[in-house]
Amino acid sequence: MSEPLTAASAPPPAPGGEEYLALDFVNSAVALPGGHFIDFLGTPEATNRWLTEHGLAPADAGVQEMCATQLRSLREHIKALFAARVTGVAPLPAALSAVNDALGRAPTAALLHWDEKNGPYRTAPCPTDEILDRALATLAANTADLLTGPDADRLTSCDSTPCNRYLLRHGRRHWCSTRCGDRARAARAYARRTQPKAD
Repeated sequence: MSEPLTAASAPPPAPGGEEYLALDFVNSAVALPGGHFIDFLGTPEATNRWLTEHGLAPADAGVQEMCATQLRSLREHIKALFAARVTGVAPLPAALSAVNDALGRAPTAALLHWDEKNGPYRTAPCPTDEILDRALATLAANTADLLTGPDADRLTSCDSTPCNRYLLRHGRRHWCSTRCGDRARAARAYARRTQPKAD
């Protein structure tokens, strides 16, 4: 009987994931060898945990399935934009629309308030019902920053099958983790050993 897949089964964050929240977000669905899959947004509880760990929601936000579904949908659209950037193919308009819609969800202007004791002050509102909108907007803005910034040319997909993660390339490295690099090297070595010899 195989052990259950947990966060410990997943590879460490891909290069660039600590710099760009959007990269870590796209990589929150991980394909593993043997047809296994880990989705850190797979349930409302897991989604709430991921958002909390990334500073996008309080631990008691009470994420519901509808919110988790919206986040998973945005993740797929961002993944499509990353794939388009890496392959040099124009993305589907729906992916751009989804990111732009998310960008417009959270107001950026701090509103003016008045305190009877201290007078006027400004603050950005963030009631509980806006937590998801702010998370979506933050992830979309980070995506736009990555795709339009100086690191965009370093964005690539992991070169180890079946991995589906993205990373920022450093030098010639095209793998998201040591584990994926070892797997790719082992596969190449196996292919060389099993190739029929030419007479």
